This record gives sequence, structure tokens and C-alpha cells, in this order.
Amino acid sequence: MDNKETIIQATIELINEKGEQMTDITVREICKRANVGLGLVNYHFGNKDKLIELCVERIVNGIVALFGSIREKTEALTAFEKLDYLGNMTLTFLFEHYAVSKISILSDMRAPKEDDNTHRTYLAYLPLVSACRPDWNRETLERKTFYLITVMQQSFLRHKVIQQLYGIDLTLPEERKAFHETILHDILEI
Repeated sequence: MDNKETIIQATIELINEKGEQMTDITVREICKRANVGLGLVNYHFGNKDKLIELCVERIVNGIVALFGSIREKTEALTAFEKLDYLGNMTLTFLFEHYAVSKISILSDMRAPKEDDNTHRTYLAYLPLVSACRPDWNRETLERKTFYLITVMQQSFLRHKVIQQLYGIDLTLPEERKAFHETILHDILEI
């Protein structure tokens, strides 16, 4: 493994260990873990923040890839139940990995790319929305799927505002599940 990949792997380990205290990770700590010189982080990545963003993207990429594996777990469910299951799985991940998820979503908003995590999530949801609403044309399906992903991201980022305005605590799994089901019904119009 080259120095660049060693630094990435060391940083991912530290992110997973620190969780919410991810901002406390130092370049010195990363380099010590990777057993490389201090200057290599800036050389390969520009700065620590860009390295962290890259690592967060990799972590979330792995989770998005897992979305495909839910097919086996949900074979007996209706299309709506599958979509609900995936949504709850997504929201649970977001809240259980708050710092990583927040960085990932905000990075995608700040610098959208064709293959960012938001787009990969959208692609995972699109076939399920389509299965729920086979009567919709392609444009409507794509727009409504975009709405769904956007609402989920904003609900996560603004969960404290939602609690203040509506009394719904999205950090609690049962309240989050009920809120998500309402969102699905609203967007899918079923």
C-alpha cells in the first residue's frame, strides 16, 4: 500500500474510533497512525479537511453499496415496504454516524458531483420509487425521488428545528420511523 492509501486508511480508522469527536483528529495523529511524515497529508490532500472529506465519502460509499444488499432481506415485502425499509435504514445510519453523515451531505451540497453519495443514494431509491408508482412517467419519478432524498437529508440536518416546530424527535427510532412513513405517503401520494 502506498503512502497516500496508508494515510486514508489510518484516517478512516481514526474517524471510526472518534465518531462525534472527529474534529479532534489532528494531522500529527493521522501521520503517527499511518507511520508517515507530517508533510505528506498536505502533499497528497492539500489539508486535513480535504482528507477527512475524502475518507467520509469512502465510508458512506460503503454504506450506499450495502443498499443493494437489502434485496435479499426484503424479497417478501411490497414495493412501499421496501422503500420504507431502505429509508429507515438510511435514517438510522445518518443518526448513528452523525458527524460522518453531516460532513458527507454538506460536502455533496457544497460541491455536487455526478457520482457523489447523494447521487448514489438517489440511484438506489429510484427503482423502489418506480416500483411504488409504476403509473408515473420518468420525469415525475426522477423529480419525486429527488424530493425524497432532499427531504431526508434536510430532516437529518435540521432535526432540532423539526423537534422545536413539530415536537418530533428524529433521534428516537420510533418517531423517526413514523415521520419517514408520513414523508413517503406525502411524496408518493398514496
